[in-house]
Amino acid sequence: MGGRLRSFALLKYPQVRRWLAPFILACSLYFLLWIPVDQPSWVSALIKCQPILCLVVFLWAVAPGGSSTWLLQGALVCSAVGDACLIWPEAFFYGTAAFSVAHLFYLGAFGLTPLQPGLLLCTTLASLTYYSFLLLHLEQGMVLPVMAYGLILNSMLWRSLVWGGSASWGAVLFTFSDGVLAWDTFVYSLPFARLVTMSTYYAAQLLLILSALRNPGLKTH
Repeated sequence: MGGRLRSFALLKYPQVRRWLAPFILACSLYFLLWIPVDQPSWVSALIKCQPILCLVVFLWAVAPGGSSTWLLQGALVCSAVGDACLIWPEAFFYGTAAFSVAHLFYLGAFGLTPLQPGLLLCTTLASLTYYSFLLLHLEQGMVLPVMAYGLILNSMLWRSLVWGGSASWGAVLFTFSDGVLAWDTFVYSLPFARLVTMSTYYAAQLLLILSALRNPGLKTH
């Protein structure tokens, strides 16, 4: 870690736990209400986005600030836009674009040094294996957007794994969540797909933004 504070260790601070409480409550509300996906509305979009917006406030309240924190907040805002868009099937491309920008924000937050090209090769081979099966089930118009998104997601996974700590676990969960969602959407319906996708997605976002707490300067208000 080279002198950086561990993200999980900072959970012992009362202000961190206090500002995480809204996120936990918002997640609980989403799963308790469990609004059917065939009833898209702005209410369901808001309930789905609330946990992510709570994490934006969490970073504002406890993170030390600086460009890395702002980039993480940008990633969360774009993720919330993507969540809202995906409520409506006809807005799929807009949602994919929003999440692509979110991953670029994460990529910027985690940086490009050290490079570790060997790790990039490993993640790329794993991604190509998955997408080679997924492509067989995509309509022609979906191939380019899905592959472009997969490339950006793989880049985010690579840099998060290099960054280490909670970010690496968050990126792995995010990739897994997206993989389940894509398979359920384009290949065949999976049992409990929505539950698996959303639970791992919310956990992934939390773990990714906890990486902002690795640096000294935790706010104490």
